[in-house]
Amino acid sequence: MTNFNFQVTPSGPPKFEPSVAVNLLIPGIMISVAVDTTSGPPLIGLYRSIDGGFSWANSLLPLPVGFNGAEAPVVAYGFPNIFIVTAHVFPGEDSGTTVVYKSFDNGATFSAPQIVAPGYGTYINNDETNCTVDTSQSSPFLGNMYATYNHQFNVDNGGNSTAMFNRSRDNGATWDQTVLLSSEADQVERPDITVDLVGVVDVAYVTVDPSFNFIVRQSTDGGTSFPNGVVVSNVVPVPSPLPVPGWNFRVLTFANISTDRSVGPFTNQAYAVWQDNRLGYADIFMSKRAPDTNSWTTPVSITGAPAGTQNFFPAIDVDPLTGVVNIIYYSNQITQTLLDVYVARSINGGATFTNTRITNNSFNPNASSPTPVPLIGDYIDIVSVPPGGYIGVWMDTSPGTFCIFAGYSDQIITP
Repeated sequence: MTNFNFQVTPSGPPKFEPSVAVNLLIPGIMISVAVDTTSGPPLIGLYRSIDGGFSWANSLLPLPVGFNGAEAPVVAYGFPNIFIVTAHVFPGEDSGTTVVYKSFDNGATFSAPQIVAPGYGTYINNDETNCTVDTSQSSPFLGNMYATYNHQFNVDNGGNSTAMFNRSRDNGATWDQTVLLSSEADQVERPDITVDLVGVVDVAYVTVDPSFNFIVRQSTDGGTSFPNGVVVSNVVPVPSPLPVPGWNFRVLTFANISTDRSVGPFTNQAYAVWQDNRLGYADIFMSKRAPDTNSWTTPVSITGAPAGTQNFFPAIDVDPLTGVVNIIYYSNQITQTLLDVYVARSINGGATFTNTRITNNSFNPNASSPTPVPLIGDYIDIVSVPPGGYIGVWMDTSPGTFCIFAGYSDQIITP
């Protein structure tokens, strides 16, 4: 069954920055989250499906006491019926704090928010969260919860931002001492996390000052320590906003990484994905790392998009049973000033990709606004639905307002 274009959230006030996770044991259970302004201030919208995406129940996650807004949510799944959500919550412009919500009943209920990394005035703002749970089939760290965030410091006094990592080894009851991953001299954007078949953790982030580089740091001890980072590639940043008439939304460059946890010819191969302007337009590039090495391949484009088009906001996930590589991204390939969503899929370890448009209709990123909007969210998401399927989520304005849409396929692709 394939349903490339369906609405997850009701029409109305804006929703954006979606993330999605799937119960690997019961793939019909899906949880999506997004920034949701239904009640006025931005909160974390929670959208739950128990029928494979045919219908969704909508709710809002509560804020901690003393906070009045939330953003940057990510959801992840853990065996057997666990879902966790990380988010950036704030009492105002300052003191941004990273929190986690936990569910142990397949997303039917969630805990009150637990503070993982508190913010303090203009001195510390913890933003751009990410999370995963170790579900790797042969991992000695099975069940570990991992969270990362962009740690912004001295934000009103010419400060900087670093990549931070934290973990829980007791189902989220407690969180360890945070690990600093990047240099305080480098400004970074939102880190991403992946875990391979035997529990090796890779954290990726992009440095944006003083130079643009895609960095990966690896832990072989379940997140206790991370040796020196490896530069995967330099990054040529895309313009923000992109040079398209009528577009004015910001386009941040985030790192995306996933590892093959299947048992096959590409087991434990890692894939790094990002948007890049090295061709003179925004395109999606990928580099691979073979198992047991620190050597990354020369980056290649995976879109086959026409020259001069704008392709951005990639997200990647590798199917843990089949090893199929799934990458989602925005593109203006159909009409210059409108957006579509594509999914690139590879069944041969990233040697070749098949790109498919999954939106039924191109949409205007400005929705019904008479002036170009400054923000459409900073990311979209995809997750594998084993064996061989996927569900992707994105912000879509087809109903006239910012809504969350999804595309689902359970078709197993073969050579």
